[in-house]
Amino acid sequence: MQGIVLFAHGARDPEWARPFEAIRDRIRATRPECPIALAYLEIMNPNLEQAIDAVIVEGASSVTVFPLFMAQGGHLKQDLPKILDAIRASRPHVPISLETAVGEVPELLDAISSWVLRRVE
Repeated sequence: MQGIVLFAHGARDPEWARPFEAIRDRIRATRPECPIALAYLEIMNPNLEQAIDAVIVEGASSVTVFPLFMAQGGHLKQDLPKILDAIRASRPHVPISLETAVGEVPELLDAISSWVLRRVE
């Protein structure tokens, strides 16, 4: 079974997480058979390792991490690979893959552009 981990930056204000929680909840409602968790790089919990463990406990035999970042900055280029290497090393029986930053997905860029353009027409 495929596990899904949404990975966001984290912030001091808990309200900041609401859009990410909404994304998680929409995915869960559409694909209830897929274990899903939301993880944060810093400040908030759970962290990536805890979230991956949670979906494994729920029955995931593989995990895909989806970075909810707009671009491949230092966190995704430097921090995330190190974190994932350590997680993969301690869980060699579970394949863990990584998707691109959500802000680099053409469909999302089209949706954001359309949203902006609808407000200036």
